[in-house]
Amino acid sequence: MILLPIHIVAGLLAITAGAVALTAAKGAAVHRRSGMVFVIAMIAMTSSAVVMAMFFHPNRVNVVAGLLTFYLVCTGLLTVRRPVDDARRWLGALMLLALGVGIYALSLGLEARNAGGRVDGIPAPPLFLFGVVGLIGGLSDARLLAARGIDGARRIARNLWRMMFALWIATTSLFLGQMRHFPLPIRKPALLAIPVVLVLVLMAYWLVRVRVKGRKRVAEPRAVAT
Repeated sequence: MILLPIHIVAGLLAITAGAVALTAAKGAAVHRRSGMVFVIAMIAMTSSAVVMAMFFHPNRVNVVAGLLTFYLVCTGLLTVRRPVDDARRWLGALMLLALGVGIYALSLGLEARNAGGRVDGIPAPPLFLFGVVGLIGGLSDARLLAARGIDGARRIARNLWRMMFALWIATTSLFLGQMRHFPLPIRKPALLAIPVVLVLVLMAYWLVRVRVKGRKRVAEPRAVAT
């Protein structure tokens, strides 16, 4: 099946590009280019994952994870590339996708709790997490559409958490979800969890930094012409 090699290559490329974007100076050419590679690779990875999980190897959890990651990357990109009014139709459609995926993920989480603790091999907690993230994302989209715009630190933070949470899903899927494919000497949960935790730590760091910088700029007194 051609979709599987596409999925694997796109996933590895996305994680590599995401790591480069994380370490590069924000706003620099390397950051922008690696960010676009990340977006394209993630769209290819999630699209192929959803198609395989729906039609070739049925897996409801993979459908949820793929659609949620696709949603996060697309809305993260639109945040920095298009004004809200220009992207209103796209944002509206993606908002409905997020809300639908969130509700479905929560229902799978409840099903897992009532069916021996797992659905398609996945326990309830990740499903509840996907559900909460989907609902938070969709509701924040509704708020954005009502406000008709976003700028400053809030705009950067919106892009950051969506892109980095998508990267976290991809990293978790590779290092923990595909642990059996790693060489035996490093096939240890504590070792393979390091990149997963690192993405979360960096996401928290950048979100705090963006918020702090944004507050400082608001607090700085403007120069008065004399």
